[in-house]
Amino acid sequence: MRIFRHLRLIALALAVLTIIGMAGFHYIEGWTWFDGFYMAITTFTTIGYQEVHPLSHAGRVFNVGLIMVGVSLVFLGIGSLTQALLEFSLRSFFGRRKMERDIDRLSGHYIICGAGRVGRSAARELARKPAPFVIVEQNEAKAARFANDWLMHVGDATQEQTLRQLHIERASGLVAATTTDATNLYIVLTARNLNPKLKIIARASEEDAEKHLLKAGADAVVSPYSFAGQRIAQSFLRPHVVSFLDTATTHLGMDLEIGEVSVRANSDFAGKTVGSSRIRQERGVIILAIKREQGMRFNPSPDDIIQPGDTLIAMGQPTQLRQLEQAAG
Repeated sequence: MRIFRHLRLIALALAVLTIIGMAGFHYIEGWTWFDGFYMAITTFTTIGYQEVHPLSHAGRVFNVGLIMVGVSLVFLGIGSLTQALLEFSLRSFFGRRKMERDIDRLSGHYIICGAGRVGRSAARELARKPAPFVIVEQNEAKAARFANDWLMHVGDATQEQTLRQLHIERASGLVAATTTDATNLYIVLTARNLNPKLKIIARASEEDAEKHLLKAGADAVVSPYSFAGQRIAQSFLRPHVVSFLDTATTHLGMDLEIGEVSVRANSDFAGKTVGSSRIRQERGVIILAIKREQGMRFNPSPDDIIQPGDTLIAMGQPTQLRQLEQAAG
């Protein structure tokens, strides 16, 4: 920040001027180094004590120069410090007000409870989409670290009032990603009571916690430790498959993505077969599966009919998938 750079330069200049004052009083008047230091400090701060020792004419001339430069630097530093504090207070106030207004405008958003590693990873993926979301974190210091990157709300996600402030009634989903299973359980219970239709995904550290979270109302439970163990084993057994999934889901290397495309009733593809839709030929997108209420149909044949309400699991470049979503909607 520019003002803090100025403050550092002023402090450095005062330190150098203090050394010059000590040397001047020492060599001109023959004072001890400490007497010179004391005289310089009382001069800069305009305290008004009398001289430590009587000054000669040369000493008075030197002290006049010291007063003019030193006092000017002190007042300049006080002004810069006041400006910095004022700007910080105004920025914090207006930044908080802006964030509150942005949260009030949210609709169809996702609520991430917890700004730990799991919560931040979820936030990065949602931001890459992009999809609207807000993070609620109880630790003020942790929330302040990421306030410039994402919408942050300081509060306890287990409390109804906090979730209502985040407009849970208008939310599409909630992630219970705190570090303790008990807290996540309370969050799931509270969120499910406030919005029965909300999709809730919870994090579980212990294996026994999964069934409790599902009973509390979570739609899905993710265990980072279980996933990490599976990933390590698969990296040994099927390294190329893991590399392909990384490429398709995290944009490592190729510009490739696996996405979901919902087919509406007025879609150009509704009622057509996979072959006659020419999705692969004209749009360069591969249909990996079709999700219906009856279940998932993997590797659909060219004769399979695309029905309204289907969800196409498709793979292609991000721009191609966005174009397919527009045509399907």
